[in-house]
Amino acid sequence: MNRDLILVAFSLMTWGIGEGMFFYFQPIYLKQLGASPVIIGIVLGAAGLVMTVAHIPAGYLSDKVGRRPLIFVSWISGMVAAWAMALATTLPTFIAGLLFYSITAFVMSPLNSYITAARGRFSVGRALTFISAFYNGGAILGPFIGGLIGDRLGLHIIYRVSASIFVVSVLIILFIRPQPVEVHLEDGVSHRLQLSSRHLSYLAVIFLVMFSTYLPQPLTPNYLQDHQGISVEQLGQLGSIASIGVVMLNLILGSLNAHLGFVFAQVCVALFAFLIWRGNGIGWYMIGYFLMGGYRSARALAAAQTRTLVHQANMGLAYGITETVGTSAVILAPPIAGFLYEANPTAIYILSILLIIISLAASILFNPTRTAQPVEAIQS
Repeated sequence: MNRDLILVAFSLMTWGIGEGMFFYFQPIYLKQLGASPVIIGIVLGAAGLVMTVAHIPAGYLSDKVGRRPLIFVSWISGMVAAWAMALATTLPTFIAGLLFYSITAFVMSPLNSYITAARGRFSVGRALTFISAFYNGGAILGPFIGGLIGDRLGLHIIYRVSASIFVVSVLIILFIRPQPVEVHLEDGVSHRLQLSSRHLSYLAVIFLVMFSTYLPQPLTPNYLQDHQGISVEQLGQLGSIASIGVVMLNLILGSLNAHLGFVFAQVCVALFAFLIWRGNGIGWYMIGYFLMGGYRSARALAAAQTRTLVHQANMGLAYGITETVGTSAVILAPPIAGFLYEANPTAIYILSILLIIISLAASILFNPTRTAQPVEAIQS
């Protein structure tokens, strides 16, 4: 692993500590600020919306101007947004900070492109899941610390600590080196991105997978606190276990064929939904949260499979489209979860399991990695 990947890995690990401190408590803190379950779902859906609109422009720009400038902009903007949330004292101002923070998710396209270009001998799936494991390694510690602080000093304090940690992450990422911009003309042949029917079919599968696997997540902290008597500190412990699950599942599933890992990741989230629905006690919830890590593995492996469908010169834009489709599911899932929660909280988990069964069938039937080589290798 080269110097730049090491810097990215440790910067992400530091960011994971900070983000992990508040990520699992967002719906609880929104509730403390006066938001109802429906409003919480709408706010989280709006956060998904601002994430979605930024991915394609960011992917396009990363192909044109380079990946490093966009990575820098995202990291610094995320730090500023975290301070905005930390200093907010009302629901509207906090929501503004949260939406600003969410839009910095556009980094996923240039970051995935940067990691792919710098991966060396790693496969694309292995590189993306390995670096993701560093982020989630940091996120193991974050929720545990956040739970302790939240129980003793209040949830608002964890945002200030997180924002301070982000400063360190920014200082690390500033040392990565630039990468050359890929040339879009090779031997007189244009490589402008064109979405084939195969690529479009794969994007539809990604949407279904991301929606079905994200649906049970947004309001699970509220469900466990409101209906199962789980404390803030215990929620922090569950968040840490979830991050352990992401690290372990990324390493295990990332070592498999990307398509096979993608399928197994969905099975893990289905088991998470089942255990939250039917489990009785913190032990079952711990197992469930560990398996919830399959969602993040599925996102990384969805991006890895995209690489076989496009030319390297369009890699950033292709990743941007993939992330846009994936995060568009995050727009719809939280509001739907909010309405289901008010009607019958357990309906969220039943519907999710049914949809994952459908997404598994679609994923098994459609395998974009059958060519086993990227587009430019096929064209040459």
